Amino acid sequence: MSTEFDLGALLAERGAERYELHSKYLNPQFPRMLHTIGFDKVYERAAGAHFYDADGNDYLDMLAGFGVMGLGRHHPVVRKALHDVLDLDLADLTRFDCQPLPGLLAERLLVHSPHLDRVFFGNSGTEAVETALKFARYATGKPRVLYCDHAFHGLTTGSLSVNGEGGFRDGFAPLLPDTALPLGDLDALARELTKGDVAALIVEPIQGKGVHEAPPGYLRAAQDLLHRHKALLIADEVQTGLGRTGDFYAYQHEDGVEPDLVCVSKALSGGYVPVSATLGRDWIFKKVYSSMDRVLVHSASFGSNAQAMACGLAVLSVMEDDQIVAGVRATGELLKSRLTALIEKYELLADVRGRGLMIGIEFGRPSSLKLRSRWTMLQAARKGLFAQMVVVPLLQRHRILTQVSGDHLEVIKLIPPLVFDAADVDRFVDAFTAVMDDAHSGGGLMWDFGKTLIKQAVAGR
Repeated sequence: MSTEFDLGALLAERGAERYELHSKYLNPQFPRMLHTIGFDKVYERAAGAHFYDADGNDYLDMLAGFGVMGLGRHHPVVRKALHDVLDLDLADLTRFDCQPLPGLLAERLLVHSPHLDRVFFGNSGTEAVETALKFARYATGKPRVLYCDHAFHGLTTGSLSVNGEGGFRDGFAPLLPDTALPLGDLDALARELTKGDVAALIVEPIQGKGVHEAPPGYLRAAQDLLHRHKALLIADEVQTGLGRTGDFYAYQHEDGVEPDLVCVSKALSGGYVPVSATLGRDWIFKKVYSSMDRVLVHSASFGSNAQAMACGLAVLSVMEDDQIVAGVRATGELLKSRLTALIEKYELLADVRGRGLMIGIEFGRPSSLKLRSRWTMLQAARKGLFAQMVVVPLLQRHRILTQVSGDHLEVIKLIPPLVFDAADVDRFVDAFTAVMDDAHSGGGLMWDFGKTLIKQAVAGR
């Protein structure tokens, strides 16, 4: 018998080395970045929408692991499902049988997607996008996919080809021959479609970068244009799906929108097991898998594994039983309304936008001379520094974890777990108000930190 492995003992012995291990063996810039902005915390455990350090201090999570922890950390129902599936000793991933859990999860997902018929299960959001790109190209026989400026669809080569942010694409050419369009520009879409080589348009109903929503009517009009030219609409719901925006999918906020392919991931397994789903119309799947010779033309080694499927079923059960979507809609409206009310109070606060529990807070050029000169100094060093100046004291002083919505953006994105409640809203708004009060005082620790960020930005050039 092999030596007994004790995970708890290993963590107790070497857990304190976490930042050194990462620096030595993983991405060396990540711990460096965390040290620089003061995010190098040591979290010992987590539950729901909160982290806890070794002293028992709680931290409010406004990131949900970039949207992965939809039901918060360690939801008891999802956790039990994972224990149950491990204890069943299933003959998983034999490759030459049909296990029940993938079919059951597909059936449950399609209940919320009544115009779609079939599901492919993978392991990540970018894999869901890759699947949709391949299926759209094969089903239409056309090579080109359109995407929107500032879109984020993943970082593998195919999804990177439809990524609208140059910083992610630089140095990785050649990519696929896809074409960027302004979000909401139907004329630009029509011009590209007349060329006859467009397989699909892929779009986030609400973009994660900057939290920009597609204009009212755009998705329906784009869908009609695409279908007129025998092209497909792909909805990337990797972050916005499964209740995040106050409906099961974000595209459902607009009547008559029925995408041909829908990409889902992040929140589907409750954060326990990597999983993704690409949902599509029956004719698309039947064209891709057109014969027994093509039975494995698209597959994933770990796709449809029992652990991921069990967690997915548990997540959907909780969402339905606990009416998570309705709760998100109510809590999101409360959070957004309270933040919007602060715009008149703070000249540095320019906009609050989004749906449900996906909210963007944008900062802008103030009117008063003293604040305007400081703002201009920050912008000259590097756009996005003021938003970082807000994020850091929210964590350091108020123990609230947030993020800047993208490089060179003065926007903070809030995507807390969907179990975020009214008490959490009070805590965040109180903390945010205190930080904004400090920022508008024209001095203090916040602006001292701004000077540090300016020095680092200039040195980084």
